[in-house]
Amino acid sequence: MANFRPSYRDLPNKEHSIASNAGINGVCMMSNKWRDEQHPSFIHFISSFLSANSFRLNIVPVAPDFIFNCGGLSVAFVFVTNWDCNNISPIFSRVQKLKEQFGNFYVVVTLPTKEQNDSFVRSYFKFGMEPGKPTFIPVQDLEMGFEKILKIAHARGVCKKQDAISRLKIERKQLVRGMDAFLRVIMSIPGIDNHDANALNQAIGSIEAISTASKHYILENTDLSADKAETITKFFRDPKYYLSPKIN
Repeated sequence: MANFRPSYRDLPNKEHSIASNAGINGVCMMSNKWRDEQHPSFIHFISSFLSANSFRLNIVPVAPDFIFNCGGLSVAFVFVTNWDCNNISPIFSRVQKLKEQFGNFYVVVTLPTKEQNDSFVRSYFKFGMEPGKPTFIPVQDLEMGFEKILKIAHARGVCKKQDAISRLKIERKQLVRGMDAFLRVIMSIPGIDNHDANALNQAIGSIEAISTASKHYILENTDLSADKAETITKFFRDPKYYLSPKIN
């Protein structure tokens, strides 16, 4: 059993809450083995804290103590709630194994006494831990430990979403620039306006495809007139056309 204190801080209010209950921020998977080793009141605190921050809790047989799925990113945690100064080796052995399995992995350790903190510092170097591989987070009490876990998971998820949004914005800009270049080329053909260029883009596609399309194919797949269809085919085939227009 973890060294459970009889009282907890109040459950999170609006100031503690990461987000409103309007949506789901993510999913928290708790190890059933870890749960069985904790005091029921602490599990209740975790459940309430997750709910207040719009996280769904699933209790499943997973290797870490927690796995959070936020914004398409999985973040794993070991949460040591009872640091036994006389039985440290199993903790570091487990950490060494799990860090090879998870790219985003953190270890939260509850160290309420100076003796436990000193023991942790000595053991950290004794077992050859490298800073950040994984990141260890010492805390003074259980509630603080789980709050740290949730904040880290949420922050990593937000960063993942922002990265995805940034990539979409870049792709959108590239698409817009590509479309601008397409319109400039097609509208340089005498008599072809913006509507015609968009119709060609939607019905036929790339400039290369348009350049090889026949007059009949253009008429059949767009609302362009026969004169415009003939002009387009001549533009890409007759040097008198494709050497004369200038792109503004």
